[in-house]
Amino acid sequence: MDFAIICAGLLLFGLGMYVILDGFDLGVGILFPWAPTDDCRNVMMSSIAPVWDGNETWLIYGGGLLFAAFPFAYSIILSALYLPIMLLILALILRGVAFEFRLKAVKSRWLWDFSFTAGSILAAFSQGLILGATIHGIKVENLVFKGNFFDCITPFSLTSGMALVIGYGFLGATWLVMKTQGITREWAKHITKPLLFMVLLFLLLISINTPLEYPHIAKRWFSMPNFLYLCPVPLFVLILAYGVFWGLDKNKDAVPFRAAIGIFLLGLVGVVISIWPYMIMPNITIWEVSASVSSQKFVFWLLAFSLPIILGYTFFVYKIFRGKVTKEEAFY
Repeated sequence: MDFAIICAGLLLFGLGMYVILDGFDLGVGILFPWAPTDDCRNVMMSSIAPVWDGNETWLIYGGGLLFAAFPFAYSIILSALYLPIMLLILALILRGVAFEFRLKAVKSRWLWDFSFTAGSILAAFSQGLILGATIHGIKVENLVFKGNFFDCITPFSLTSGMALVIGYGFLGATWLVMKTQGITREWAKHITKPLLFMVLLFLLLISINTPLEYPHIAKRWFSMPNFLYLCPVPLFVLILAYGVFWGLDKNKDAVPFRAAIGIFLLGLVGVVISIWPYMIMPNITIWEVSASVSSQKFVFWLLAFSLPIILGYTFFVYKIFRGKVTKEEAFY
């Protein structure tokens, strides 16, 4: 077995879980100040209260797996992306503190509302910067980062940052449609469609710009027969976008959220297709930055034991707290 590929697949799985699960609760924070009433904001907080901290388990999972299975990549990425990674950590701390303090604050609640939103937006934007900088490429010589502190700030990474803020907002809106009732649900339904249009616009812009700026990605997508094999990816995105509209119009409240998850997963698939087998763009493969085979075997067997436990308690929590949230159930 090629344990480098297996560990890369496990890393990709963790990344997908994090983007989906923490994505919607970051999205709730992004939308927070635009809620029509304070009761709506309380319901929004209640909808994510049982799950938000557990969702961040997948960030720890991904960071630990990257460190253990791909230590050279860990070293390069943290050196190259120090700025957005530190911003992400600070944003998540700010957001977590605001979440807990808001519950008890009265006079200063406005401050924690602002902090919760600011932390959510900054966390999403930082993740977009990391994604954009990773696709753009990192200057490396002999597996050592040779760029400068601000190399991660490019027009492409800034666009990716804004796109992910909008994308998480869209995912959060579909979550609120599924989990809330009354005025909160109606407001979430009202904003989901324009947010989806913005997501599709950003996807189109990035899909056009990326092949034009990076010839190797253009070759991957548009050379024959690759084009025939890969064209279903954008087609499925359009089908899922239609599913969002259909679910909203037919009052099938779970459908828009499930379709939004599908759109995000297809976006992740598109990124993997574009950069595989490179972990550090433009030319360092997963095998060049991987740990020894014995280390990767240890990681594999450790995850074979621990991953089912993580998935089990995640499924259990979401099953226990399924269904709609009302303002009477604030913070459970």
